[in-house]
Amino acid sequence: MGITGMIYMVPMVFSLTVLILPLSTVGFDYFQFTQQYQPAVCRSNPTPCKDPPDKLFTVHGLWPSNMNGPDPKDCSTTPLNSTKLKNIKAQLEIIWPNVLNRNDHVTFWGKQWNKHGSCGHPAITDEVNYFQTVIKMYTTQKQNVSEILSKAKIEPEGKTREVKDIENAIRNGTNNKKPKFKCQKNNRTTELVEVTLCSDSNLMQFINCPRPILPGSPYLCPAKVPY
Repeated sequence: MGITGMIYMVPMVFSLTVLILPLSTVGFDYFQFTQQYQPAVCRSNPTPCKDPPDKLFTVHGLWPSNMNGPDPKDCSTTPLNSTKLKNIKAQLEIIWPNVLNRNDHVTFWGKQWNKHGSCGHPAITDEVNYFQTVIKMYTTQKQNVSEILSKAKIEPEGKTREVKDIENAIRNGTNNKKPKFKCQKNNRTTELVEVTLCSDSNLMQFINCPRPILPGSPYLCPAKVPY
């Protein structure tokens, strides 16, 4: 190859490198560990749930997120190989069910991995590690919102609850770190649909959840909600 060919080759190689690098070095600032309250999810969904929901907060997902700007997403398009999850599948079905269709958990898990989990490197190394991490957070590390609220004597009885009481209970279970709440209006009642706990980008410690839902949003929680 002559010197002229080499000159043209260098920019081409550099351009390819720039295109390839973002696929494996997607940046993010923190993780959102979001749990959804099954009855509220079923009531807010246009399609009825196929099975009766449990009165529990179960996992929605673990999402790499940014303080400012868009969150990373869709870092993989490879279908989830469910056989890799055979040893933890029973646990996942309990803590991370597809609430809308309990006959198809794998599709739900696959969407969460492809859209969110695949962007979690280096804290998340692969799909198995992603799901194992969530199991650890929900069980061993006691980041189970239903359990946290139960310890504070806040049970799912359909009573009117002060949102600040729910927040204080969660703060007591997470080193006084601020959670994030998402509410949704179902018929004439606004319900607590999701609670998010936030961790640093290494999944080593809780942080105050950034980017709260702002006034004017249809997902903003009122002062009181049923639970």
